[in-house]
Amino acid sequence: MPLTPPIKLHNLSFCWPTGERAVTDLEGVFPSGRTGLTGINGSGKSILLQLIAGRLTPTAGSVEVSSDLAYLPQTLTLHQDTTVAELLGIDSTYRALKAIESGSIDPSDFDAVGDNWDLEARLEAELSPLGLETLSLERQISTLSGGEAMLLAVIGLRLAALPITLLDEPTNNLDAPTRELLYGLVRSWKGTIIVVSHDIELLELMDHTVELYAGKLRLFGGPYSVYREQLATEQHAAEQAAKTANASLKVEKRQRVEAETKLARAKRKGRAEQLGGGLPKILANHLRQKSEANAGKMRSNLDGKVEQAQSKLEQAEIRVRSEEHINVELPDPKLPASKQVAQFSYPSGHHIIQGPERVALTGPNGSGKTTLLNQLLSTEPSEAELSGKLFLERVGYLPQRLVGLDESRSAVENIGQVAPSATSGQIRNMLARLLLRGTNADRPLSALSGGERFRVYLGSLLLAEPTAQLLILDEPTNNLDIDSVRQLCEALGAYRGALLVVSHDQKFLNQLGLDYLLELRADGSLTKSYPTAVC
Repeated sequence: MPLTPPIKLHNLSFCWPTGERAVTDLEGVFPSGRTGLTGINGSGKSILLQLIAGRLTPTAGSVEVSSDLAYLPQTLTLHQDTTVAELLGIDSTYRALKAIESGSIDPSDFDAVGDNWDLEARLEAELSPLGLETLSLERQISTLSGGEAMLLAVIGLRLAALPITLLDEPTNNLDAPTRELLYGLVRSWKGTIIVVSHDIELLELMDHTVELYAGKLRLFGGPYSVYREQLATEQHAAEQAAKTANASLKVEKRQRVEAETKLARAKRKGRAEQLGGGLPKILANHLRQKSEANAGKMRSNLDGKVEQAQSKLEQAEIRVRSEEHINVELPDPKLPASKQVAQFSYPSGHHIIQGPERVALTGPNGSGKTTLLNQLLSTEPSEAELSGKLFLERVGYLPQRLVGLDESRSAVENIGQVAPSATSGQIRNMLARLLLRGTNADRPLSALSGGERFRVYLGSLLLAEPTAQLLILDEPTNNLDIDSVRQLCEALGAYRGALLVVSHDQKFLNQLGLDYLLELRADGSLTKSYPTAVC
């Protein structure tokens, strides 16, 4: 007897308050085990997870979930004074356990503990393999790196041990070693887990892949590589079918033209014979009408063949997926090669970025990369042993957590604030080159997907007046699908200023054409190295 899928979607639809549809009549299932949910940015993956999790209410249709579930959102919205215990989701249970250990007999404490008397043992079992067993549960997350906070949030869902877990971009901000720890957690995860991610290694751990494309859900058996292989086979067949259909259409059109030429010749010949042959008028009219009727039938038949061939071509072309490219024409920021851009100072020396150099700042989670960027951007002098200093005024900064723009305003309105001389049409054209078109350009930023919001923030840097001479990007591939990462590289390829990037995405760094890397070490020093691979 086949197993009942843990999640079923029935004609699921969701509309924004503006009336714009984000999901329409979605049908499908998510099977038991590990499933990767994939699709281009803006296809609705995060919205779908929120609908399944009950964070959004369907406009129509329903979501059928067989059991309780846990949900990790794409962005952890946490206050700086949130504790590790709260991040793990065990705060009330932990406090109740400590109260009981101190002699409390309050029934509410026993209710809070429930069946979790082994909480501390289970917590130690989860944290020890990760080297986090000494982490204080009272510690505030403001003292943690983004990667450490994300990993702890995932561990909290493991401790919850609910039958179904939804993870939206869980590898955001994770360095390579921490990603490996996350992979280990996913491999041994009990129950059903659905993951949205652009991390191919994580998607390769999945038992199934579900694609959300053009408003339809489709289930593939196997991990991401199997899905891509099957999709590539289908696309090759679709392209061949489109070529064949196009060739058939050309043949039918040519035969239609040739037939019309023959009909015209036959008509001229018939008229000449009638005029020269002395046929009775009634017979000549009969022959002419018969000829015109035959010609009409032939035209109708040929037109039908052309229309049929045209329809087959259109159907074949629908199955061929187009690959879009970001194409941004950026003004030259006029950064001289001799101009000092920034300086990093540390106990044993200093390093200077000069001219339009492309540099990656690397290092493990918690090493202080984001802190160093904040020091670099600060106007206040720093007394830290490791500090940064800027020599430019025209600097664009994309923080790890996208902030700075008005989330209640549209992409067009936000870009208009940084490019005041541009008309609305020019701004829309700029956004279209960043693959943000139509109604998406008019929706509030808060209603856009993570990848779409990122493109607006990127546009606010690339299209700002005057053009920034230095771009600083902190984990820019967070929330971006695989195609969008490639598109980001294309956009940055057109930029002729200096570039300073913090990223744990090695494949992304390989595509940027970096001049060198600066690794931030535990002792606070910076070590210069050069890329070992370039894509």
